[in-house]
Amino acid sequence: MPELIHGTAIAIAGKAVLIRGPSGSGKSDLALRCMAAAPGVIASAPALLVADDQVLAWQNGGRLIVRAPDTIRGRMEVRGVGLVEVPFVAEAELVLVVDLVPPGTLSRMPEPKPPAEIAGTSVPCVDLDAAEVSAPFKLFLLLRQLLASI
Repeated sequence: MPELIHGTAIAIAGKAVLIRGPSGSGKSDLALRCMAAAPGVIASAPALLVADDQVLAWQNGGRLIVRAPDTIRGRMEVRGVGLVEVPFVAEAELVLVVDLVPPGTLSRMPEPKPPAEIAGTSVPCVDLDAAEVSAPFKLFLLLRQLLASI
């Protein structure tokens, strides 16, 4: 049975990033900015929504897969605009978890963070400040760096 997670997931070239944080912390906003910024110099493929607000995660053949519940597939809540339909992928392999931290609390040279446990699987996890203008590009750099090391 899939694990239900409070968060937002986007995918670039089939690899998903789960963005976690409290309500109002900027999960959907960061995902929207990533979708608007890719493809570009750092991300070579489009960033597409997997799920907003609720993410289902499960193991499948040694991979951790994420998708949206059927009732919200392809929909995103954009603060000040409402519920909108956006380009999406049905599912993707989860490879990175981003935990949002309050503005001004991100360390310049952070120590490695313990992996997140998602659906019984350890997933690399990092902190980001969603309020930073560069946050989407930092997310792309982290994903690219991670995929190069696998």
